[in-house]
Amino acid sequence: MATADPRLRSRAQQQQPAPVAPPPPPPPPAETTPAMGLDGSGDAPESSGTSSDDSFKLKFCTVCASNQNRSMEAHLQLATAQLPTISFGTGSLVRLPGPTINQPNVYNFNSTTYEAIHKELADQNTQLYTQNGLLNMIGRNLNIKKYPERFQDWMPGKPRLDHKGDQGYHGTESGVVDVIFTCEERCFDAVLEDLHNKGGRMNRPVHVLNVDIKDNHEEARVGGQAILDLALSLNNAASEERKARGETGWDRGSGGARQGFDEKVPEIVAAWQERWPTLPALWSLAWF
Repeated sequence: MATADPRLRSRAQQQQPAPVAPPPPPPPPAETTPAMGLDGSGDAPESSGTSSDDSFKLKFCTVCASNQNRSMEAHLQLATAQLPTISFGTGSLVRLPGPTINQPNVYNFNSTTYEAIHKELADQNTQLYTQNGLLNMIGRNLNIKKYPERFQDWMPGKPRLDHKGDQGYHGTESGVVDVIFTCEERCFDAVLEDLHNKGGRMNRPVHVLNVDIKDNHEEARVGGQAILDLALSLNNAASEERKARGETGWDRGSGGARQGFDEKVPEIVAAWQERWPTLPALWSLAWF
């Protein structure tokens, strides 16, 4: 597992049938019921538990290339488990499959809403994008938050007060997280490089963990379950450290409890890897 301080070295640069009337986007789900996933299941995501409303909660971030499939499935599962969660993509643009491999659908981050993407694809070819699962995926996404966001445009520590409608919003208002989950190695590299470039001005530690997930509907669902399992393990360890050593300095990323938690993370990841041996993991400590 990677252990180098990203502030001390740079990472490498990353890398026709006539359409029928389009269906309307699905309505928002009840707060305790997640939107239907890409596998067609309306059941709540499987997990090893949830974080109760009155307990301490780590703050999480999920990241994939376009903030569409893997990061959004993980975002949904973490938020459904009552964990504070935000999500991003690391690509230069949002890219989704088009009518051919050479004709992707391309959108801007931070401004093009999931609702607008859903409408455009439904207008373009409802049958095609229903068959390949894109409309289901984007219908799920628009019930989680308003639009895909780019990690490199995020300013850690800037309040996220305009995201009150996002699932997992409560606890993320300050714009700081404790753990970042990426879903493939190139996103892991991009996140570490961007944090290095931002200079760690807050001098606050953040654990960056990559869970390698194939970019398809079923693997995203399973990967989301694995990320939730790891998140709950990390959250339990943080809660135990705070109870044993007190909360002093935690919000600044310092103090005995925070140090004890940081030291436990590698062994928690190792134990998780034994439970999920088919999902290779990487870990690094970085700074905001």
